[in-house]
Amino acid sequence: MAKTRARLIIKGIVQGVNFRYYTQRQAKINNLTGWVRNLPGGSVAALFEGEEEDVEALIQWCRHGPPSAHVTELIVQPEEFRGEFQSFSILF
Repeated sequence: MAKTRARLIIKGIVQGVNFRYYTQRQAKINNLTGWVRNLPGGSVAALFEGEEEDVEALIQWCRHGPPSAHVTELIVQPEEFRGEFQSFSILF
């Protein structure tokens, strides 16, 4: 299996709806490492690393997010796998 990395910007109603918590939970289910954090202006940024199919599964999940979220735009930037994380964190 090939490993990959993806950087995301998630826009819409994504802050104040537990988006970071649910993203971390989904990342652990998919055995991914990286991070998620709120950005000024109301968006969420994330970085995922792991098996291609697991990264793609979490990207697809981010298209809608948790029940209270309303995602209006998802920007995905594929990157080369670096293996720099040991776990998945919520950054503040």
